[in-house]
Amino acid sequence: MKLTIERAALLKALGHVQSAVERRNTIPILSNVLLSAERERLTFSATDLDMEIIDEAFAQVDQPGQITAPAHTLYEIVRKLPEGADVSLSFTGEDPRLTIQAGRSRFNLPVLPAGDFPVMSSDGLSGRVTVDVTDLLRLIDKTRFAISAEETRYYLNGLYLHTVVEDGVQKLRAVATDGSRLALAEMLAPEGAAGSPGIIIPRKTIAEARRLLDDAGESVELRISPQKVRFEFAGAALTSKVIDGNFPDYGRVIPRDNTRIVMADAKLLAQAIDRVATISAEKSRSVRMAIESGKCVLTVRNMEAGQAVEELEIDYDGDAFELSFNARYLMDITDQISGETIEMRFGGPNDPALVLDPADADVRYILMPLRV
Repeated sequence: MKLTIERAALLKALGHVQSAVERRNTIPILSNVLLSAERERLTFSATDLDMEIIDEAFAQVDQPGQITAPAHTLYEIVRKLPEGADVSLSFTGEDPRLTIQAGRSRFNLPVLPAGDFPVMSSDGLSGRVTVDVTDLLRLIDKTRFAISAEETRYYLNGLYLHTVVEDGVQKLRAVATDGSRLALAEMLAPEGAAGSPGIIIPRKTIAEARRLLDDAGESVELRISPQKVRFEFAGAALTSKVIDGNFPDYGRVIPRDNTRIVMADAKLLAQAIDRVATISAEKSRSVRMAIESGKCVLTVRNMEAGQAVEELEIDYDGDAFELSFNARYLMDITDQISGETIEMRFGGPNDPALVLDPADADVRYILMPLRV
């Protein structure tokens, strides 16, 4: 294998794929990236056996071939090369190492056979469903903060992507929850999405897909099966296993009868919560909300750090009531509000709160109160 490629193109493609490689691997080949050169293209593949990322870049290929090399080391070498450099990659059977040259710099990296590199099958994947990148970014960004990190409930460790029909309208919906909060975002289902199985996309896959979407152009193609999901971008593709489990029936926890409606300035509320939470106990981060006509009083008490109180103007004219919430969870939700106003609907003292964004009718957030 022998080729020449621009540093910028090589760095971009390696940056896309190398993050799929775990830093510590008991299987040596999984620390490597597969390099495949042919027909003016250099293709890159990396995998952790659960997820595979493939990208490609234009290259001047003098001799086609395949080899694998340490992914993170190769990425760091290319990252530190001068901007604008032309990078030469070569491998021959005479020297069992990959040679990287750029200007006066020369590196030799150990390799492993391309034939030993695992390839993830795409068998069973559905036909392509084209989704607008902006819409998919919105589904991910509005919900992924609520994905659970608790490994015991593995079926919550991902984003539940599925189609639903409401009032005769087919929608593509993303839901995430950790049991204390729930985030839901939806969009009109793209053509061909009807009938696709609901899947739970792992947290790591969502993070990598989100990163690749920044360079994806205007649209991305989705292919789904009960076992796998594939995102196809401009020149790149991410294939991943999905979580084998049943996502809970989240519809049962969405409040229907929360009649105490509070409207507030989203930015001012977030800032006020952030200020009073400065002295909250790290474990619970509890903030007390005392709501009455026209105002909300936020209170945090900490036996060691003292007390913080802040008053905020709100639009509410009902009976007074009080609830406590996790301050961090509250701020995570206020961060997702795209308009100036946040709408909060409350029920009883132990009922979940429903949070809406008047500027975006296709998102909903649920937050459980703390019992203190």
